[in-house]
Amino acid sequence: MKTIKSKFDTFRHQTNIVIYGTNTASGRLFDLVLLGIIVLSVIIVMLETVKGFDKKYHHELIILEWIITIFFTLEYILRIISLKKPLKYIFSFYGIIDLIATLPMYLSLFYFGTSILTIVRALRLLRLFKILKHPQFSSQSNHLKEALIASRGKILIFIYFMLISSIVIGSLMYVVEGKEGGFTSIPISIYWTIVTLTTVGYGDISPITPLGQGIASLVMIMGYGIIAVPTGIVTAEFANNNRKKTNAKNSNPCPNCGTEGHEYNAKYCYHCGADLK
Repeated sequence: MKTIKSKFDTFRHQTNIVIYGTNTASGRLFDLVLLGIIVLSVIIVMLETVKGFDKKYHHELIILEWIITIFFTLEYILRIISLKKPLKYIFSFYGIIDLIATLPMYLSLFYFGTSILTIVRALRLLRLFKILKHPQFSSQSNHLKEALIASRGKILIFIYFMLISSIVIGSLMYVVEGKEGGFTSIPISIYWTIVTLTTVGYGDISPITPLGQGIASLVMIMGYGIIAVPTGIVTAEFANNNRKKTNAKNSNPCPNCGTEGHEYNAKYCYHCGADLK
């Protein structure tokens, strides 16, 4: 016996298709409109910090912010209603971001200045990765994510080493230069070391003694080499993952013993000698 769907069930089903159906015309249109509104919201927040523009169009900007906030609120509620298991969405990464994106304007009613936090809506642009489900785009994104995860240990060790080096060099510069050169404390000296190692070079602090300038020169040269280390680590892992995937794709499991790793043009299994052709 067929069950008759209520009007609410029908509404929830249709809403789910529009909001989550990235493969449908209505779903893709909704996602594109949503991305456009997110971009507009971020631009509005930026314009609010421009004094001349905000002074002239402050009232209009506030109205637009509230319209966008109400839209995001309704969207958030509809996302919850349209799901059979709403808690899974509410506590998901995107669910938390969607909630945070709606709160700043409501908080501004009680706490002045919190409306500027609406800039976090830029995080909602990450939905672009869910909308663009092109196989090549998804594959490259997964490869990069796997490379970053695989190299996180090496990167953490590198950062730890750099922190120790910064403390040692900063302390040395504090002793060599002293307060006369602007190195008024070890934390300030460490700040100078980090700025120099990263080749930023603000110029607010600079050594004045010949020995200090010599150490600074070595730190600058070190900086050029150090910048390439994290990039090299991630690139190596990226290439390693690609090589593993290529080898797995070109491997031929033995039908007799199941041993993998044979090339497709191999004639015999190197483990049991069975015919692979």
